[in-house]
Amino acid sequence: MAERQGQAAPDAVLTRIGQVVMLHHAGDREEARHRFLGLWAEIGEHGDPLHRCTLAHYLADTQDDPGDELAWDLRALTAAEEAADDRAGAHENSPAVRAFYPSLQLNLAADYARLGRSDAARSHLHRARDAARTLADDRYGQGVRSAIRRLELRLDEEDPPGGRVPPGLRR
Repeated sequence: MAERQGQAAPDAVLTRIGQVVMLHHAGDREEARHRFLGLWAEIGEHGDPLHRCTLAHYLADTQDDPGDELAWDLRALTAAEEAADDRAGAHENSPAVRAFYPSLQLNLAADYARLGRSDAARSHLHRARDAARTLADDRYGQGVRSAIRRLELRLDEEDPPGGRVPPGLRR
C-alpha cells in the first residue's frame, strides 16, 4: 500500500516547474527565468532526466537570445532521450516523455529558423511531424500539429526548398 501511495504522490519538482510556468504565462518572464535557473541549480546537470527535460523545455522559452534558447532546447532533447532510455517500460512517465518529442523537435526547428539555419530547421520540423503522429487528436495534439504546419509555411515562404526566392518574387 505504501508503495502505491508513493507512486501516486505528485512529483514535487514537476509541481514547482508548473508553478513557474504559470508565472511565465502570466507575463513575468524575467522572474520566471530567475526561478527556473534556481530550479536548474537544484536539479543539476545529472538530476532526474524527466525533470531536466521539462525544466529546460520551459526555460528555453524565457531566453532573450535565440542562441541561448537553442542551447536550452538541445538540453531538453538530450534529457528526454535519457528519460526515455531510463524509464522505458519501467515508469509510468515514459509515455509523457514521448509526448514531449514533437514539441521539443518543433522548438528546435523554430530556433534554427530564427538563427537563419533553414536546413537544420527543416530537419527538426520533419522529426516533429513524424513524432506528432503518436499524439492524440486532442487539443494538445492539434495545437502541436497546427504549429508544425505554420512553421512549414513560414519556412517555405522565407526560404523555399531548393533555394531562395529572389527578393522581387517574394509576396
